[in-house]
Amino acid sequence: MLQTGDANPVIRKLDLASLPKEAITRLWIHLVTDALGQPVCAPVVVARGAHPGPVLGMTAAVHGNEINGIPVIQRMFADLDVSNLRGTLVGVLVVNVPSFLNETRRFVDGTDLNHIMPGKAHGNVSEIYAYRFVNNVIRHLDYLADLHTASFGRINSYYIRADLRNASTAEMARVQNADIIVHNPPSDGTLRGAAAELGIPAITLEVGDPHTFQRGMIRSSLTGINNLLAVLGMTGEEVEAPASPPVVCSDSHWIYAGMGGILRVMPDITDHLIEGQEIARLQNIFGEELDTYRAPHAGIVIGKSVSPVCQTGDRILHLGTIDQEQAYPI
Repeated sequence: MLQTGDANPVIRKLDLASLPKEAITRLWIHLVTDALGQPVCAPVVVARGAHPGPVLGMTAAVHGNEINGIPVIQRMFADLDVSNLRGTLVGVLVVNVPSFLNETRRFVDGTDLNHIMPGKAHGNVSEIYAYRFVNNVIRHLDYLADLHTASFGRINSYYIRADLRNASTAEMARVQNADIIVHNPPSDGTLRGAAAELGIPAITLEVGDPHTFQRGMIRSSLTGINNLLAVLGMTGEEVEAPASPPVVCSDSHWIYAGMGGILRVMPDITDHLIEGQEIARLQNIFGEELDTYRAPHAGIVIGKSVSPVCQTGDRILHLGTIDQEQAYPI
């Protein structure tokens, strides 16, 4: 068995039944090797309770710059009373290890790892990495909470993406106490979609901004995960009700810039917009106005660009369509 400098064991496949009950085990999952022939391993923490129950997985940093999820997982295990846990809690602190080390979003071959799941057994390095992660880790879960953030140059509200037609994922989303819940059936290529194809109910938690730790976002996400443990019957805790109900969106979309320039986006995240409201102005480098962007319909601001440097086709604002008809009651 391979060993790392911290003496935690290195394995190739998650075998939950082999791990001790009423204990927390720290492991490295060997996924691929680098150009020096050295193992590339993802850090995993597993808590097996004293009593049988479901297996809940948490994943962070599928993109290397999305790190708010890391302290969420760390705190979950630090505060966990494993002697009273029913079932098993699995935390993958960093999914995309090469990108995390390089402080980049994409994998080393330039691929977005969250667009190629579940990968391929025989393919390029990102496809093999994705395939082995899904089959050696995700396949062993009963439920999945996948933690993400905005990308560089953008910020997010605390919001959830879930298939609200599915009773399990709708309930998982509801108890997160998020600002916004967006009905979003899992798209092909996402980790959430790969889990769903395996019959594993999964939600995406968008926990704030990239490449930073935000205490408020981390605290909110911790509450949501603890609520999830409660509704799954894994702890004896009660679900903590939200201070205010989430805004439920039937769908959402990004508004893009038609040309490049210096961009200023006016609304803040979670602001409610009316149709035709001014949302952004674009100027050239001399300060002359090039274009004004307006909301194409009423909605809520889920995320936005905060970078003034705008190329043609760059994202401006993520607009959610509020579910006024209550097609997806939460």
